[in-house]
Amino acid sequence: MPEAPPDPHVLRYLEHVRVEKRLAARTLTLYTLDLQRLAQFAAGVNLPLLQLTSAHIRRFVAQMHSAGRSGRGIALVLSGWRGFFTWAGRQGLIAHNPVQDVRAPKAPKPLPKALGVDDAVRLAEYDNTGGDPWLEARDAALVELLYGCGLRVGEVVGLDVAPSADAQRQGRGWVDLQAGEAHVFGKGSKRRSVPVGRAAVAALQAWLALRAVPFGGAGAARLDVALFVGQRGARLTAQSIWLRLRQRSQQAGLTTPVHPHMLRHSFASHVLQSSGDLRAVQELLGHANITTTQVYTRLDFQHLARVYDAAHPRARKKPAD
Repeated sequence: MPEAPPDPHVLRYLEHVRVEKRLAARTLTLYTLDLQRLAQFAAGVNLPLLQLTSAHIRRFVAQMHSAGRSGRGIALVLSGWRGFFTWAGRQGLIAHNPVQDVRAPKAPKPLPKALGVDDAVRLAEYDNTGGDPWLEARDAALVELLYGCGLRVGEVVGLDVAPSADAQRQGRGWVDLQAGEAHVFGKGSKRRSVPVGRAAVAALQAWLALRAVPFGGAGAARLDVALFVGQRGARLTAQSIWLRLRQRSQQAGLTTPVHPHMLRHSFASHVLQSSGDLRAVQELLGHANITTTQVYTRLDFQHLARVYDAAHPRARKKPAD
């Protein structure tokens, strides 16, 4: 791009934001660099900055994008440009802000992170024989519900030991062990029932047998109605579950720190790999729109592609010299 001499309007604007808006030095430096880039673009089309149109801005955006600039990075550049032209409009220098309706390219949504089947099973079957039996029983049941049922961490936090009118009013759920079902209230207070497998039922039974032990006698009054409680008897928080799950995954020898939503993603991916039934996965996850669930088909395809690359003779065959 041709070198552009400093534009006097840009210099005035930078002085304005430095003095009146008191921007941090780092932010001012970024504004300066972005406006220098804009001046170079303008020089490339032989126009002064204040004569640029929305079509020019879109062309500059396309050039940045094709050069590898991320959508987020372009959005930040556009924000700086938009501020300059907004100021120019207030000064009566332009009639229309050419950046006003220009948007950065949408960044592709990252794929949800899911564990491989072996790692998920290793975590679910992990048995810390040297740990506190009360904590181990609770945390094992937590893992089974998060991975075995695909529940959100907020849905697990909101589970009670038994159904009640108060729980219904406040949007809390419960687990019916006899029926093998978890009744939860998801996003938008939508209630759904999710099957609870035999391993999860066994883990919950083991936890319930120990749950009230530290709070016997006078301590029983401190025990919350929550299914999962902390060592003081209060309902376990989402943050506590995050920390316990991270610790448990490290103890189990997993190289990836595990968080609750990763187990939900793993549940969805593994059920879809085995069944191919997208609608069923949608119902199990409680997604209102199937397009939300379709992201797991991309994970499923990645899995199939890896299997192909590792196993198919034509995939492993080296090209001839």
